[in-house]
Amino acid sequence: MIRRNFEGHLWIISGEIGAGKTVLCASLIKAFEDLGWLISGLRSPAIMEAGKKIGIAVENLSTKEIRQLAVHDYKPDGLEDEPIHWTFDPQVLAWGNQVFAHAVPTDLLVVDEVGPLEMKREQGWVNALPALDSRQYRQAILVMRPKLLAMSQSRWPWASTIEIETVEQVPAITNELMQEWISGK
Repeated sequence: MIRRNFEGHLWIISGEIGAGKTVLCASLIKAFEDLGWLISGLRSPAIMEAGKKIGIAVENLSTKEIRQLAVHDYKPDGLEDEPIHWTFDPQVLAWGNQVFAHAVPTDLLVVDEVGPLEMKREQGWVNALPALDSRQYRQAILVMRPKLLAMSQSRWPWASTIEIETVEQVPAITNELMQEWISGK
């Protein structure tokens, strides 16, 4: 059931590639599910093969529907050290934007992840930004890389930033954040 006492709290989870941002996001989602919260938005776990990230999935947290969002663009031999590029499925991007268009009001809004497409090019999960702006949620979780933190902190000055360096930190950070919620901050 949606609670109408929206507080509009926002946690921005930030860390480098592979630090555990999406793992922390998943851990927090589980903790809020255990509290019986209504959860909406998208989570974007990696698709792994033989220890390598080959794609990005996306899960609608309201329906549990999962789709493949992106595939890794492979580089010719000799260019493997160049930055990773992804090919995004435009139909899945449109589907995800529809999810965000109807994601609030909610108890927990999850946006995993916002990047340069959204913050600099007005592409990608563009409907996630007004959903976050609305503050029609008790708590929101936004995942992004450190290079965009200044832009996000300017747009959402009420947000708290949670920085993660390794996956091993996930249990401790989850416990600390949930204790803050339970104790009333």
